[in-house]
Amino acid sequence: MHQTVHVDLAERSYDVEIGPGLLAQSGERIAPLLKRPRVAVLTDETVAGMHLDALRDGLASAGIKMTALALPAGEATKSWPHFERAVEWLLAEKVERNDIVVALGGGVIGDLAGFAAAVMRRGVSFVQIPTSLLAQVDSSVGGKTGINAPQGKNLIGAFHQPSLVLADTDVLGTLQTRDFLAGYGEVVKYGLLGDAQFFEWLEDNGPLLTSGDMAARVQAVTRSVQMKADIVARDETEQGDRALLNLGHTFCHALEAATGYSDRLLHGEGVAIGCALAFETSSRLGLCSQEDPSRVRAHLSAMGMKTDLADIPGELPDAETLVDLMAQDKKVMDGQLRFIMARGIGQAFVTPDVPRETVVSVLKDALEV
Repeated sequence: MHQTVHVDLAERSYDVEIGPGLLAQSGERIAPLLKRPRVAVLTDETVAGMHLDALRDGLASAGIKMTALALPAGEATKSWPHFERAVEWLLAEKVERNDIVVALGGGVIGDLAGFAAAVMRRGVSFVQIPTSLLAQVDSSVGGKTGINAPQGKNLIGAFHQPSLVLADTDVLGTLQTRDFLAGYGEVVKYGLLGDAQFFEWLEDNGPLLTSGDMAARVQAVTRSVQMKADIVARDETEQGDRALLNLGHTFCHALEAATGYSDRLLHGEGVAIGCALAFETSSRLGLCSQEDPSRVRAHLSAMGMKTDLADIPGELPDAETLVDLMAQDKKVMDGQLRFIMARGIGQAFVTPDVPRETVVSVLKDALEV
């Protein structure tokens, strides 16, 4: 049942291994990358409690020693204080340039550990072992690493590709339903941005994914990773096509900022709502049919996901304020916000040509529901 997706980036190429039982095989898969049989693992306290022993055993089976630092779980860890702690710990552990840092966790740990590896001794190799669905299909692949600033998400970081990604689909069984569905928001995004057939497959098979069907989970993760790998190979540092991966994210980042990057709204939930809003905006601009946003919302609803601003608990700022928050986005170029719009399901494109008043009216209507 194992699948391998190759990310083709010349001398920075690497494989993403997908399937059950990869934690147990971690030693044999990581060993070829090592100059000496030891690794330093960055993880979070929640993941450590569930999976660190399995990783230790997997590494030990190939004679690899492991040292680990568990940081607090949650988005707040993607910050200077925890980043500083991680880097200083790696230095204290005498991690050398030829060693490997392992990121065991979700997107927060993957982003922080990758950035730490990027700046440690001007660049140490690292391996991603993503433990959330969101990290397996999105953040662990493509080399974007970083931490958040008070001004916004991921504004401090570097492109630093991993040497290997091990996406063990067994660990998805330990996720809470809400976390699994948040990751599913990123899976749906891939169908919406470039593969209408995949979106149709998800409409038919989404319930199988949530009920734990392993073959369906491996297939969904593999297709998502393959789409991301193809885009990253074409555009590693987001000069063009890679921006398509941000479908839904411009809205999402504004909503995350408005909710204080808290548990009120998980990233993947914001992406799902953002995708629905992006299709609604596209429909109002006459780019896609009015049926498309309805179909997006219908599928998210059928999966039991957040689909609208009304599904976010608590008060939200008004539409004008939300649009102002979008202007803090990394995708601003020459002061011009670039949106990912769609001509239909599976047909996303990047454009700076979205009138502010259209976005404001879409958000106003969404806030009044």
